[in-house]
Amino acid sequence: MDRVNVNCILQLYYHPPSKSAPTILEHVNAFARHSCFKVWNVNTAFGFPTGLNNVRFSVLLLHYSLFGLPIGLNKRFLSFIKANGDCYKIVFLQDEHRYWPERSEFINSNGIDCVYTLLEPPYFRDTYGKHTRVSKLIYNLPGYVSKDLLGMAQNFTKPDSERTVDVGYRGRKLPYYMGRGSQEKHLIGVEFKKRAMEVGLRVDIETEEAKRIYGDSWFKFLANCKSVLGVEAGVSVFDIDNVVRPQYAKLVKGHPDLSFPDCPFEEVYEAILAPYEEKIFYRTISPRHFEAAAFRVCQILFEGKYSGVLKPMVHYIPLKKDFSNFGNVVDMFRNASLRQTLTENAYQDLIASGRYSYEGFVQGFDGELLSRGLSSALSRTEAEMMDHLMDKGKFRRFLLTLLAIAREKRFPGRDALKPVLKPLLDHFGIW
Repeated sequence: MDRVNVNCILQLYYHPPSKSAPTILEHVNAFARHSCFKVWNVNTAFGFPTGLNNVRFSVLLLHYSLFGLPIGLNKRFLSFIKANGDCYKIVFLQDEHRYWPERSEFINSNGIDCVYTLLEPPYFRDTYGKHTRVSKLIYNLPGYVSKDLLGMAQNFTKPDSERTVDVGYRGRKLPYYMGRGSQEKHLIGVEFKKRAMEVGLRVDIETEEAKRIYGDSWFKFLANCKSVLGVEAGVSVFDIDNVVRPQYAKLVKGHPDLSFPDCPFEEVYEAILAPYEEKIFYRTISPRHFEAAAFRVCQILFEGKYSGVLKPMVHYIPLKKDFSNFGNVVDMFRNASLRQTLTENAYQDLIASGRYSYEGFVQGFDGELLSRGLSSALSRTEAEMMDHLMDKGKFRRFLLTLLAIAREKRFPGRDALKPVLKPLLDHFGIW
């Protein structure tokens, strides 16, 4: 069968059957929900749909979830991408501070036309401009406000007086090679918790991976907090030349006592990181800040830019990174009237305004495609044909999905099945 040309978008994304933050699927689903183009989504974690070989899409969208590295694309998907050399290829990227050789090679070898990046425009030239041949770069935020989030906020939000946690937070430790900024996620939790206990605040603050919360449980947790801690997303060491991480690995190998997280950060900073700290700015507002605004939770944040979206004493209580104003922060938190003013400002400016909605973001995305002369016109016959082609091999993919889920679970006899399951999953590209 000859390939059929259709005016639509194919979005490839990677989402294995395990717990993850809801923000990934919110981002994936936003295009099908809001685009004027017809969008078909394919989760590469469950194998290659055979019907793809019969279609030539006008737009190929590669989601950031594919690029956690190793890249979530098996040989069949990579061959498919190369075979569609005449379509418009878009890549969304996050965590761009590492693995530049691999990312650049992918962009150049696959003829990527457009990259949506978290890097701000002043840094385009020294990053993508120097290392890739991509012709279009577009700055965007890591996440926006979805209708799902608004629904969750409507279902779970309760009055401030009924919330039992004064200050809540879930963070994590990140490797030292990401720089001083990456340590803030852990620092704010540990140091604030220690001080808060001394002044009688009721806190639920954890920074261990095992204490992270997912799904509806996260939103219920958020709804029960009067305030939450926060920092800018991102890192302060952008390893554009791919030297910091290898140097860190070499240092740790030669000195086991320096291994993360047991050694003092300053020792690694002075030995490796200092020349690279803040050379390329890679900090941004996080989807967590939109969630807090939607749930009308007061935000206590380290001082920062927050992509120009959040302003101190307008949307949040600013906390100095040396905690020198901790006492003032506590006093401001205990002022219920101030908390209400800040949460209402954040709700109106970030949520009610619609300025940061996925619907608005996708309208801008569509505008970029339409400005290139791409058409969103798709007849009913073409849509029905596409549905038929995308259904091909659906039962096989369903079985492979069950196998992939089984691989993630612990059950009696699992080890005995490993010799059978592994080559089967490898054959179909299920990781």
